[in-house]
Amino acid sequence: MPKIPRDKLNDYSADMAKARRTLIKEQTGANWHHIAQTSINPESLPGNIEHFSGAAQIPIGIAGPMLVDGVAATGEFYVPMATTEGTLVASYNRGMRLTNEAGGIKTTVIDDAMQRAPVFTFTDARTALAFGQWVTENFATIKQKAEETTSVGKLRDIEQYAVSKMRWLRFNFTCGDAAGQNMVSKATRHACQWILAQQVPGLDHFALAANLDTDKKHSFVNALHTRGKRVVAETIIPATLMKSLMNCTPEALYKQRQYSNMGAFMAGSVSNGAHFANGITALFISCGQDVANVAESSAGYTFSEITPRGDYYFSVTIPSLVVATYGGGTGLATQRESLECLGCYGQGKVNKFAEIVAATVLCGELSLSSAIVADEWVSSHDQYGRNRP
Repeated sequence: MPKIPRDKLNDYSADMAKARRTLIKEQTGANWHHIAQTSINPESLPGNIEHFSGAAQIPIGIAGPMLVDGVAATGEFYVPMATTEGTLVASYNRGMRLTNEAGGIKTTVIDDAMQRAPVFTFTDARTALAFGQWVTENFATIKQKAEETTSVGKLRDIEQYAVSKMRWLRFNFTCGDAAGQNMVSKATRHACQWILAQQVPGLDHFALAANLDTDKKHSFVNALHTRGKRVVAETIIPATLMKSLMNCTPEALYKQRQYSNMGAFMAGSVSNGAHFANGITALFISCGQDVANVAESSAGYTFSEITPRGDYYFSVTIPSLVVATYGGGTGLATQRESLECLGCYGQGKVNKFAEIVAATVLCGELSLSSAIVADEWVSSHDQYGRNRP
């Protein structure tokens, strides 16, 4: 089969995109008419994609307004959600109406860290231990070396994990408004090159990454120690409002939460929530995030209780929310428009965006769990989610 057309000098052009679509038609018979219909300027894509040929169009719906009382996000927001799942936008919109009438959602980013975790292997555990002590003693110099590669990234600390004669160093950085995976990889490598140049005694092997980061997969270390932003969203719903808008009582919702906790425990789930991934994915697609980071970003915790007044306190905690408002896909045309809709495009906005994501997740959790309790889950999908006869 012929190679995919490529121009080493001018590969990001309408002509090269058309040449690749022509290849697809000749080789597979598929006509990429709709994929070709895009307003994206190919010249804006270096660093975002290779072999550009067109665009996948995903519908965007608007949910809101959503009232947020955050540290960085304050006010009402219309939330752009990209999805092909019927009922999803309607459900989040319903949760936003509920929390608006209850007085809004309080949001707080409580931690911030992005990692790379190289592994060093030694001749025995004793030399590995001595290396760990040396790293602690020389942290200031290691930090200086790591930060030579970036004007934004700051090395916060280095966690150490030991097994047998191996020692993982989990470098924790803050990365400004970037998600930071590439930034911390480069910074960590630079620091480790300095470490290796010190002729570490007993060192047998080094690898820049060995799955303890952990990148684009859930892990308990991320849940406990944060990856990206650790953010909490919380609200109190008056009992009368819960009954009038959601057709259920706080007591019934709290009882369902206990059943859901037990079900998650029995299943070995990484989250006791209902569907964090739905809202996060819809926002990630519309706002130019690295969608694969939903793997770790959608793992989280819900907590609820009945207040002394009989109202419903509810919170969601997302311990590893990997988001950006600068760099990556955030600057592409449609993604930038979605971020601008939230007032979250550019520098100084990443915590605001993280708080909006968490608040959106909370609204979806409240809406779905209420629909299950009120036996409106199936009927709502029948009404809004069917596109077949």
